[in-house]
Amino acid sequence: MRGTIITRFAPSPTGPLHLGHAFSAIQAHDCARQEGGTFVLRIEDIDGGRSRPEHVQGIFDDFGWLGLSWDGPVMRQSERLDAYAAALDRLREAGLLYPCFCTRADIAASLSAPHGIGGTVYPGTCRALDATVRSSRMANEPHAWRIDIARAVAAAGQGDLFWQDELAGAVVADPWALGDVVLARKDAPASYHLAVTVDDAAQGVTHIVRGRDLFEATHVHRLLQELLGLPVPVYRHHALLTDAAGNRLAKRNGAPTLASLHAAGQDGPALADMLRRGQAPPGFALPPP
Repeated sequence: MRGTIITRFAPSPTGPLHLGHAFSAIQAHDCARQEGGTFVLRIEDIDGGRSRPEHVQGIFDDFGWLGLSWDGPVMRQSERLDAYAAALDRLREAGLLYPCFCTRADIAASLSAPHGIGGTVYPGTCRALDATVRSSRMANEPHAWRIDIARAVAAAGQGDLFWQDELAGAVVADPWALGDVVLARKDAPASYHLAVTVDDAAQGVTHIVRGRDLFEATHVHRLLQELLGLPVPVYRHHALLTDAAGNRLAKRNGAPTLASLHAAGQDGPALADMLRRGQAPPGFALPPP
């Protein structure tokens, strides 16, 4: 009988996996395996315009090469649109969402746009639109759905918002820091923030192991958990693998892929064991935890 710990790895199939992905996947995998728990895989393919079937297969191939395995069926976000719609309806009916018609250029051009820990914070341009104007624009213009952070925090009770991080300790959530984030995009039925929160609960994830670059997003995820009545996992936001110059590995920056390492003759399980020991291959670096 498996233990109660459930961890996950949830890549987006918008490009091949790289060493940074491997480092995170191994930590989540081993966290479950060491406790006799469950490790699940989720494919975050909600971005239909960028997700590719060949990258999904690449994820499976990379797991096999590294010697990793997952438990149970693979969850795909593209098959869970009804779940996201239900969560949005619940928040909308509670008066916590509003439609936003702004483009990125609109927000960047706004002199009133404040800056927070995640960069530019949405200045609330569409929050105060007249109801008649809002209805007319909704019928004729594409729009996203943003959470009204002031109303949401009031509904949740900020004093109750905290989470336990295995590396950072007890963290008090500060949803204000990211402002009125998007929960449903103009071009996708749910944003990362909403989908990942709903999906982690659906898969029964008890321990979320992911990179430190997602630490700030947890402030919003903790708020959504409270508003939707979802359980609060334990978190571990680990250090990020970088290149020799200290730059974070990323698909958009052309980070070497696992497939290319495989093709060059690298031994997958040996590489996985190196990363487990906190060691990086030549040309890469791992900051202290």
